[in-house]
Amino acid sequence: MSIGSWLTRVRDQRPLVHNITNLVVTNVAANTLLALGASPVMAYAHEEVADMASIAKSLALNLGTLDPEIVVAMRLASTAANRTGVPIVLDPVGAGATPYRTRAAQEIIDGHQLAILRGNASEIGILTGAGGSVVGVDAGQASEHLIDAMRAFATEHRTVVVATGPRDLVTDGQAVWELANGHPHLAAITGSGCSLTAVIGAFVGTVDTCDPHLYAEAAIAAVTCFNVAAERAAAHAAGPGSFQVALLDALYHITPEQIDEAARVRTL
Repeated sequence: MSIGSWLTRVRDQRPLVHNITNLVVTNVAANTLLALGASPVMAYAHEEVADMASIAKSLALNLGTLDPEIVVAMRLASTAANRTGVPIVLDPVGAGATPYRTRAAQEIIDGHQLAILRGNASEIGILTGAGGSVVGVDAGQASEHLIDAMRAFATEHRTVVVATGPRDLVTDGQAVWELANGHPHLAAITGSGCSLTAVIGAFVGTVDTCDPHLYAEAAIAAVTCFNVAAERAAAHAAGPGSFQVALLDALYHITPEQIDEAARVRTL
């Protein structure tokens, strides 16, 4: 299956993505999913998160603005998702910045089966044991041992690990892929990484079986689609403000053929 054909799957199936995300980017993530062709829902109440996760096609968790109520909601939703075979994407925003964030991410990882763990290189390095540094919720220095640690973590936890940055890395524990699309403007707007997590949720939501290799293919396609759209948006943007609008337009208009033509993916 080509990378671009995954976008066709998303648009044809219009998967419902249950997001428990941070307060800063709720609207941005929802609009990103709508522009892509997926269906977003934001449900946080303890009384309904398990029910919502059970009927969704994927569950996207984002630790950006944590509080105890949100952490409990994530655990309830994750338990329901595992019970019903709904894939979970975890974005451990700021893991390593404070003990609370690191502990919250680790408890979700230890207590539930993830389909995808997606963070910046520093967050992923800290959670996989490679080391790294985080400044607030931004990446600091990544570890030179990141790739080996990602592969070992993916194998141990039967999951796919995605580390994003100047180069994006994806592994299912066997192969490791490097993705080279994207644009610097993504680092200049709020919520680009958080929106990408939601996009990954849409792509893995089209996978019918709990197969780490298929989840890896879906993650590669999601990251590439988002980053190629960013490249196209940047060509029409005067700066970060207009880029954010142009990115939604680019996701709405982009075609599978454009993605396949522009994709820069290689196996390491």
